[in-house]
Amino acid sequence: MGIIDKLIASLPADPIPVRDVIAGVRWTAVTSHFCGLAASLAFGSDGRPHTLPEAGYLHRKSVQELAQGMHETNLLEASIGLAAYNSTLSPDSGCLENMNAFDLLAYLGKGKKVAMVGHFPQVEWLQERVDKLWVLEKRPRPGDYPAEAAPKIIPQAEVIAITAMTILNHTIDDLLALCPPPAKVMVLGPSAPLSPVLFDCGVDFISGTTVTDEQEVLLTIMQGGSALQARGTRKVILCKEPFDGSLLATKSDRGRIYSQGE
Repeated sequence: MGIIDKLIASLPADPIPVRDVIAGVRWTAVTSHFCGLAASLAFGSDGRPHTLPEAGYLHRKSVQELAQGMHETNLLEASIGLAAYNSTLSPDSGCLENMNAFDLLAYLGKGKKVAMVGHFPQVEWLQERVDKLWVLEKRPRPGDYPAEAAPKIIPQAEVIAITAMTILNHTIDDLLALCPPPAKVMVLGPSAPLSPVLFDCGVDFISGTTVTDEQEVLLTIMQGGSALQARGTRKVILCKEPFDGSLLATKSDRGRIYSQGE
C-alpha cells in the first residue's frame, strides 16, 4: 500500500463535512476541522490548465471523498485531495514549533552526503554546511541533476530531503524505495501532511506548515498569493523519534533561512 492509500485509510469512517474549498493560483486550501494547505498543481504536462468537473460543488463533498482525488492524474484534484486530508490534522499535534527544515538538514548533514528532491531557495546556504549536496529536479537549474538520476544518486545519500510535491505528482513511493535504510529522510514543504502515517513509510522528519489564522491565509490564497505570504502560518517539524531542537544552528543562521522562505 502506497502513501496515498495509507493516508486515506487513516481517515475515520464517518464522513467529515467540508466548510470550503479554495483552489488559488499558487496554493489550495480546504477547511473542515481545521485549514489544510497544498500547492496548486493547476497545469498538466502539456502546459494546459486542468479543469475541475465538479467546481462549485466541491464544498458539498466530505473530506473522505475529496481525499480520493490524491489518486487522480488531474493534479489539481490531487492538490485539493491533499489539502482536504491536511484539514483534518490538528495544528497542536506535538510538533517542534518554529523550527526550520534547513536548520535541521544542516545539522543532520554535517560532514555527510545529502540528496534533495526539489530545488529550494536555500540550496546554496545548505551546500556550505554539508559534505556533498545533490539536488534533483524535474526542471534542472545549473548545478542540479535531472529527476531521472534519482536511482543513481539517492542510494548514495546519508540524508535525504524530499519535497511534499512528490505526493501530488505520485512519485514519492518510488523515491522512498530508493532510500538506503541507514539514511535520515525528511519530507518537507507547506503541502507536507504532518501525520505519523509517513513514519510507517520510512520517513524520519516531516517539515510542514500549520495555519494559526485561517482568515489571513484564505484571503492571501484568494488574492493569488502563497500561503507563506500570509501572517497566519507557522513552520513546524514532526519527528519520528524525540529530538532536541536546541542542537540546531544559531539564531542568526535561522534568521537568514527564514528570510528566504521555503
